[in-house]
Amino acid sequence: MPTRLPNTALAALLRESDWTNREFVSAINRIGIELGIRLRYDETAVSHWLHDGTVPRVKAHLAICEALARRLGRPITVTQAGIGTVPAVAATSGDTVSGLIELGSSDMDPSRRALIGGTAGLFSAALPIPGYDDLADRFDTFTINPRMRIGRADVTAVTTVTAELIAMDDQFGGRHARPMAAAFLVNTIAPYLQADAAPDVARSMLSAAADHAYLTGWMAMDEREDGIAQSYFVKALELAGGAEDQLRYSRVLRGMSVHAIDLGHTGLAVRTANAAAGALPKADPRFEAFLAGQQAHVAAASDDKAGALTSIRRAEAAVARAEDEGDTFGSYTPSALRYHISEVRAHLGDLDGSIREMERAQRTRAPALRRTRVRYSALLAERKLRVGRLEEACRSWHAMLDDYPYVQSGRCDDRFTAMMSALRPHRNNTHARLVLDRAREVRGKLPPRPTRLTAAREHRTR
Repeated sequence: MPTRLPNTALAALLRESDWTNREFVSAINRIGIELGIRLRYDETAVSHWLHDGTVPRVKAHLAICEALARRLGRPITVTQAGIGTVPAVAATSGDTVSGLIELGSSDMDPSRRALIGGTAGLFSAALPIPGYDDLADRFDTFTINPRMRIGRADVTAVTTVTAELIAMDDQFGGRHARPMAAAFLVNTIAPYLQADAAPDVARSMLSAAADHAYLTGWMAMDEREDGIAQSYFVKALELAGGAEDQLRYSRVLRGMSVHAIDLGHTGLAVRTANAAAGALPKADPRFEAFLAGQQAHVAAASDDKAGALTSIRRAEAAVARAEDEGDTFGSYTPSALRYHISEVRAHLGDLDGSIREMERAQRTRAPALRRTRVRYSALLAERKLRVGRLEEACRSWHAMLDDYPYVQSGRCDDRFTAMMSALRPHRNNTHARLVLDRAREVRGKLPPRPTRLTAAREHRTR
């Protein structure tokens, strides 16, 4: 019988994390919830792993590594944690396309989404960011299908469908449109990526596919399928790199930063925001503002006041220079700038200033963006309540409830849940009671909505 040795690798990581055994297993068990598995470890389990050489169950490996990665701010493999080995796999363009097909095939049918397992189901806070130069030649040796050829019209068809789905997502949320987006990705875009084409058409199709993969990931994020969303974003980066399209590569990174800060993972949010800006050192003014506004937000969230103020001034100056609204994904409106100023002020402790800027953002927001109206109204109400303006907060929540029934969005559901929790202590107040009664009435008329609010999101009161 082989002798079991103490796990010195895991012991070193645990010392570096400055966690107690109880804190370690608490983090592991919480991540198990995100993975959809029930883990009930206590501190004695850690003692066995460290001293007896006991190896945790395979289904817990991902949760253990992610818990350490989030704490230490870098990826941790099972080998580094001393709990297993994973063979290295070389990345190819075929992996990108097959990965898209695998993601989309399960994603296009909501009843089968639970089949998307493994790393696709878990958001990684220590995700390695694929470098642009490492992805640029990804499709050079890709074997094409000689029996299918595409042209410029096919690229136009893909971009047109993506634009229509963006409009649906903005107005109704990601839950309605995501199955359609996934189906189009699998049934139309994936075969186009494998078809014969002139070099310029092939690159344009890769860029169009990157946009569509990013959109599908954004819808997954909106539905609170955060690990799946991150997987789509990584595929979008690979496609943008294959297209040698720095703008789209930068755009996807910026979206990944929005996702990370929304979940409270400031380290990853800062890394991706800065990587987005660094990937595209020269950009038109509106896109420069698009990147700088996000940098300001994440800097403020990480207590970097100087960096936040520098970035927000850069965003304001860039918007002032801009002459048009930009393209579908890259537009950065005055309302978006006001939102970022509001976020910076909130993180830096100026709630009154944050409220003023959010009100300005609401007044200039395009009326079709219903999901954004819901979120802006909810955030405004939450901040008004924090400064004691209960009656005004209730008016903002009533505005949120005007739009909420029409939006199928996990992020909006989070704000609804936060509203109910925030108002419960004030239920004896007439204004609060009217909002609570109306909210219960609204919810009673809606079909059941998924409740996926995990510990990783519960602190996001903004």
